[in-house]
Amino acid sequence: MPGIASPATGSYTGAHSPRLSAARRLNKRAFRQRERAFLAEGPQAVAEAFHCGARVTDLFVTVPARSRRHDLVAAIAAAGIPVHIISGEVMDELAQTVTPQGLLAVCGFVDVPLAEIIARSQPRLVALLANVRDPGNAGTVLRTADAAGAHAVVFADASVDPYNGKCVRASAGSLFHLPVVAGARLEDVVVTLREAGLRIVAADGRAGRPLDDPEVQARLAGPTAWMFGNEAWGLPPELVALADEPVAVPIYGRAESLNLAAAAAVCLYASARVQRVQSDGEAGKSVAGQDAT
Repeated sequence: MPGIASPATGSYTGAHSPRLSAARRLNKRAFRQRERAFLAEGPQAVAEAFHCGARVTDLFVTVPARSRRHDLVAAIAAAGIPVHIISGEVMDELAQTVTPQGLLAVCGFVDVPLAEIIARSQPRLVALLANVRDPGNAGTVLRTADAAGAHAVVFADASVDPYNGKCVRASAGSLFHLPVVAGARLEDVVVTLREAGLRIVAADGRAGRPLDDPEVQARLAGPTAWMFGNEAWGLPPELVALADEPVAVPIYGRAESLNLAAAAAVCLYASARVQRVQSDGEAGKSVAGQDAT
């Protein structure tokens, strides 16, 4: 195919292009780790990566997707990022979805060390994934943590790779919104968070204390890190022992349990609600004090 010279639309790229071959390799974790790069697939992920300032090095787009997302493609090209036009067949091969949406970006890793997060802020709500293996669940927890206003999500070393394609898609762009820690040793994370003033609460369905216990709710007003375990067997006793307190999501109906993503949503929002009420109350007292003076 002939090339297209306009920087706003990109140029055609053949199926054997070195850039395309390098992108294909990023579907494997070993190559992602070596290159410290991953694939963000779909218009939402690509847009969030670009607008949130992630390091985007290449954009692959089909002709129909270029027409549908002309403003986004033009903005990316105007920023000096190479835009490669590829056929639908090549996109089907490169993407990991059954029906690709025609946009795929190569991005640099976005994770940061936990110490850096603590040094630049005072996190009050953190999600800690311990032995979470399903990328769809992990990405959904990441998205939920973002929605609940969490300050960080930690993928401990035994958990899934946050740059797995399914995890990136399930996060719906949230991977680019809040700090993510990847591959940290769980025991070290617990020590670091506790030293930073956070209580470690283990989400454990076998715990005696339920989430709606008034004393549990009161403690959630303080800085909290929720630890979530494996989808199938939860948190083993040795990991629960690392926490300051195990808490169970109460089951009022006949369901045997909640899945990981649903349980994480309940727990994170419980903390977010209590912390926001406390924050609003302190703000109200501050304003009242100023009015009194």
